[in-house]
Amino acid sequence: MVLEVALIDVTPGHEDDFAAAYAQAHAIIVAVQGCRSVRMTRGIESPSRFVLLVEWDSVQAHEQNFRGTEAFDRWRALIGPHFAAPPRVEHFVDVPA
Repeated sequence: MVLEVALIDVTPGHEDDFAAAYAQAHAIIVAVQGCRSVRMTRGIESPSRFVLLVEWDSVQAHEQNFRGTEAFDRWRALIGPHFAAPPRVEHFVDVPA
């Protein structure tokens, strides 16, 4: 399992519109093969900052099954207009305890 973490800064004043767009876009990403879960969080100290957390089967599942597809284009068309800057996206794996 791979965790995609996307730090998203939203244009101030667009927070509610972004959240509404995400509510629509959520169905797009959860339907992608290899997507295990999707969660969006919002900053308390920085309410224009959101963090997207997506569990994928692999980095390849994210990049091949989503990023390079029409589903990603639809996803980005909904949420992208609210970005203050391009999101910072990285992938992570669990560290054994």
